[in-house]
Amino acid sequence: MSDLDALLQRLGHRFADAGLLDTALVHASLAGEIGEGRGNERLEFLGDAVLDLVVAELLYEAHPDWDEGTLSRARAALVKKDALAERARTLDLGAFIRLGRSEQRGGGAEKDSILADCFEAVLGALYLDGGLAPVRALTKHLFGDALREGPQKDPKTQFQEWANATSQEYPRYETRGDTGVQADERRFTVAVTLAGRVWGTGVGRSKRVAEREAAHEALRAAESADD
Repeated sequence: MSDLDALLQRLGHRFADAGLLDTALVHASLAGEIGEGRGNERLEFLGDAVLDLVVAELLYEAHPDWDEGTLSRARAALVKKDALAERARTLDLGAFIRLGRSEQRGGGAEKDSILADCFEAVLGALYLDGGLAPVRALTKHLFGDALREGPQKDPKTQFQEWANATSQEYPRYETRGDTGVQADERRFTVAVTLAGRVWGTGVGRSKRVAEREAAHEALRAAESADD
């Protein structure tokens, strides 16, 4: 099975027009280098609008007791750039984005802005190829509990707030290991420390993922400390 087949499985859709997905994965930095327009920007524009609609519909269905203001705040939190970048990481889109040389050198495949834009472009491609149904199915799968429970703070923010409240200090995230292998799911090892103590460690393909896992572990340790 090719890597692209793995992505298609995660998307839950087989494209009738494979060119749509190809375009969705082309960043403007590469398109400019090879003289092929603006890459995935038009699909990103479309995907942004489609995602707003689908998230609004799913929140409307899941929360009949929420008023307009609550629904609007929840939607805004779910479709902000960092939230979309996390969903892109779940799909491992960074491994498929085609970047220009400058963005490759600058680690563009790990930038929130590029990941979020590519995620929206993929949704735009899904919509053009299959209508709202595949977009809705993927959104329900990727956003899961966040749709049912409302947006929650990410674990790094939660641990920082706990740390500030209990010690008036800020957690520090330290990279303790790097295999150097780009496709390694356990490439980075990160520890989070507070007041000289290690509260959690995490591993992941990117430093951001490893930091999030470390924060999850630190939150569990913090809950035990509060008991």
